[in-house]
Amino acid sequence: MRPLCVAASLLLVAASARAQPTTTAGPARPADALSPGFHKQRRELLRQALPPGSVAVLFAAPVRNRANDVDYLYHQNPDFYYLTGYEEPDAVLVLFQAPQTLSGQPGVTEALFVQPRDARREQWTGRRLGTEGARQQLQLQFAADNQAFAKAGIRWADFSNVLFLDLPTDVRDNPSDPADLYDLLATFRRQAAVPADFNPRQEALYQTMQQQGVTSADRTRQMLENRIRQRPSVAQDAYVQRYLKASTDAERQQALATRPALRFNATILDGALNELRAVKTPEELVLLRRAVRISAVGQQEVMKAAQTGLGERELQGIHEFVYRRYGAEFEGYPSIVGAGANGCILHYETNNKPQVGNDLVLMDCGAEYRGYSADVTRTIPPSGRFSPAQRQIYELVLAAQEAGFAVCRPGATFQAPDQAARNVVAEGLLKLGIIAKAEEARRYFPHGTSHYLGLDVHDRGGYGPLAAGNVITVEPGIYIPEGSPCDQKWWNIGVRIEDDLLITPTGYENLSGEAPRTVADVEALMARPSALDAFKLPQL
Repeated sequence: MRPLCVAASLLLVAASARAQPTTTAGPARPADALSPGFHKQRRELLRQALPPGSVAVLFAAPVRNRANDVDYLYHQNPDFYYLTGYEEPDAVLVLFQAPQTLSGQPGVTEALFVQPRDARREQWTGRRLGTEGARQQLQLQFAADNQAFAKAGIRWADFSNVLFLDLPTDVRDNPSDPADLYDLLATFRRQAAVPADFNPRQEALYQTMQQQGVTSADRTRQMLENRIRQRPSVAQDAYVQRYLKASTDAERQQALATRPALRFNATILDGALNELRAVKTPEELVLLRRAVRISAVGQQEVMKAAQTGLGERELQGIHEFVYRRYGAEFEGYPSIVGAGANGCILHYETNNKPQVGNDLVLMDCGAEYRGYSADVTRTIPPSGRFSPAQRQIYELVLAAQEAGFAVCRPGATFQAPDQAARNVVAEGLLKLGIIAKAEEARRYFPHGTSHYLGLDVHDRGGYGPLAAGNVITVEPGIYIPEGSPCDQKWWNIGVRIEDDLLITPTGYENLSGEAPRTVADVEALMARPSALDAFKLPQL
């Protein structure tokens, strides 16, 4: 039972003197968590990618409020976790391209400011690492309480470039905490003199124009026109106006040369992290493999347990029980379990249909293990047997996925699996009479086929040619909602099959291959008994 006096007690704690920390340096990290050496190497590689004379600043994720005095379970900013291993809020990481003297300590290239130990607060909200824990367990060169950030003596004006990611703007201020994320952001903005009107999205737009503005003028113009339709204010930007008025390559080059010079940049760090995180290290792959295998076992167990009388939420619960049983801390994203018409909603998350009946059930679910997320989708008939129409659509999607698999190798374009899958889907829909022209296939296959996978379910990456060490999804789908301009026998059939592929030096490895994909294998597994068959709860 949750104590009713938490909020009041925390206010009393804030008003009292900080209690002395206990002798242990915070909670121990899981034995199979990423090693401190991994994070240190990532920090150093990122630091080496920084422009001369620059400083990079990254902030921990905000605490998100669910309702009243209840917050959502905290989840760290994946970039911050990747570079530090720190999993608590109200922290900031600073990386210096050249060594600095910080609080009297010379030669500092990295500094982490964390929330301090506080025995009374920890009694209510959990153990903290504190400064000593950050030094011991995370092996940071320089660690200090977050209250020291404002007095650390960082000479922001001395840096030629101040680099950061898009700063969160919807952060709550806790009046009882003088160095929460709200205060850390305010300190940075004030001390670094970040212009109040600095717009990271505008900076990213300028960067794209610089990269392709002359060599791909038509594509750049189309991109700008799309942005203007989405955000009409872009049309008033002087830099954009100059480019759009240019009619020759020489004029476009002149227009691009007038880009405003700023010390503040929100794109360089973004690009460097895309490059780093796209290729997984062996240490990362150990965790990612486990997340994917857990998710594949979840699909297997649901196949065995599925019945027409079960509800979407019950099937979701089986997936997530399996995740917890194997030690996964979270789901990588809200589980999607949609039957019939709900399976035709791409990101359906309500999962409240009380009985799935004889409709196909699309289950897009993934465990998150030690920060790394799987993303595995299977579509099953709760009765245990596909109907003829269901089977035809399912086998078409499966053939499209196999075509996508076949082109996955180093050097292939990132779009190659998508194009291969689309060709198969279009040809198949034509043969079935569902469409009259190939270009109509997008109505029923409206999403992309692949994305990177890792610390984010839609992970960082540059979307250039595939490289060994990339982990991507291949997930074609066909969704035919009620009212579609085709024979009614196809209505409310939604099928997606998604697997997680590691790109190897010679091709690919299907990390989620344990979850059955073929019609025969799915039906065979669904005919087997489930450990949950004898699990009965009392009537309420």
